[in-house]
Amino acid sequence: MKLSLGLASAKTPWANPAFVVSGRRSYGKPTQPRQAVGAGSPHAAIPETSSLELKSPPARKSVPGAPLSILSTGTLLRSLLITTISSNRFLLIPSLYALSFLSKSSGSFLLDVDRNPVLHAILKKTFYDQFCAGETPEQTKACVDRLKALGFKGVILTYAKETVFDHLTQSAHETGKTAAASGIAGVDSEIESWRCGTLETAAQVGEGDILAIKLTGAGREVTKAFAKDKFPPKQMLDALDEIATTCKQRGIRIIVDAESTHFQKAIDRVTLELMRKFNGDGYAAIYNTYQAYLKSTTDNIINHLSEASKDGFTLGLKVVRGAYILSDNRSRIHDTKQDTDNAYNYISQGAVKRHIGDFGGSKPFPSVDLLLASHNRESVFAALKLHQQRVKEGKPTVPIAFGQLHGMSDEVSFSLLQEKNEGFGGPDVFKCSTWGSMGECLAYLLRRAVENRDAVLRTTDEHTAVKNECWRRLKSAFAVAN
Repeated sequence: MKLSLGLASAKTPWANPAFVVSGRRSYGKPTQPRQAVGAGSPHAAIPETSSLELKSPPARKSVPGAPLSILSTGTLLRSLLITTISSNRFLLIPSLYALSFLSKSSGSFLLDVDRNPVLHAILKKTFYDQFCAGETPEQTKACVDRLKALGFKGVILTYAKETVFDHLTQSAHETGKTAAASGIAGVDSEIESWRCGTLETAAQVGEGDILAIKLTGAGREVTKAFAKDKFPPKQMLDALDEIATTCKQRGIRIIVDAESTHFQKAIDRVTLELMRKFNGDGYAAIYNTYQAYLKSTTDNIINHLSEASKDGFTLGLKVVRGAYILSDNRSRIHDTKQDTDNAYNYISQGAVKRHIGDFGGSKPFPSVDLLLASHNRESVFAALKLHQQRVKEGKPTVPIAFGQLHGMSDEVSFSLLQEKNEGFGGPDVFKCSTWGSMGECLAYLLRRAVENRDAVLRTTDEHTAVKNECWRRLKSAFAVAN
């Protein structure tokens, strides 16, 4: 049953005494033992709302020492094309300009990626299929099944619609088409469209998967409130409550994505309120996303640890390096990549050691669930080895999981899977993908291209790994032929 939430105060918009039992929040399900992300749901699964019954195709067998051997030949060749472009500045820079131009173009049939069939086909078979799950629920569900067949614990799925604020032009740009007016008094059509799209996204994943949500996708009234550091309209709060309640009942966790710093402070406040309500059972049903490239992130995490300690909820800590460097105020971002790497490693390894700032020292470390979203092999395996060491030595640590974006750092993802399969106690590994129309996904695709531009060494390593796998298969084919 959907809750009707009243704005009891500006500080606690979800205040509802009926849900508080002895200082803990209860949602009609018994409290279960603490567990790692994706390691099984604490709740009995409710049947999928999707009627799709798509079987996963048989996966290729993984070859020891060759992480990419599990990829299909078609996927491998597309990866070769994309990494060739990404690792060559003379190919990548024009591609960036083209994607940026298309993401801001509107009205013209020739430049409309959803209406121009030639433009749509080119992008669909290259960048879109590499990084996105699908334009329809059917395509998306099939992609989710394929990813799970490769051995991933689950998927992190998001609906692409969002609003991006450009710091240079001081303007906000909403991806995709604006929702038509609802015609119902008191109902914001954009919020309602976002609610329906998000619930549709949740219907395409199952128990143990993760739903990622972009709050600015709910439209102008929400982003206007966020820009003023205010809570969004009550209709949005009710939608969030419905989505979180539905997902928790189905054993699906939620990540609130980081967005432009213009909106992020208010997004953090909303997410903390969600955690207060839904993370009171000893595990994180809701995660916030923290961008390590921002100078303020470490202090922000310390403040949120304080809130978790004070109010007795589990802090869902998803750590990324950052993806809004084109639109965010440059002065808020670390001066060098090394500074960002240092911040990321301090946060991730500090969480594993249960020691960040004064927490874990003079103050007890609160309950934390950690999800490290990184394409940096060094950071990933440093945190993994530290976690394994602490578990082996019986030292306290936190539940940990890893995630990489769909179409990126497959060598890192499959290396983690191979290590787990070899009995080293590796973590659960997720692939993060997005779905939506081509127009809705353009801003997402542009950020992926920018990430590849800014991570030259990683992109070159990916290209080398893909080439080596192509060469390995060629040699294997010739050996069989002879």
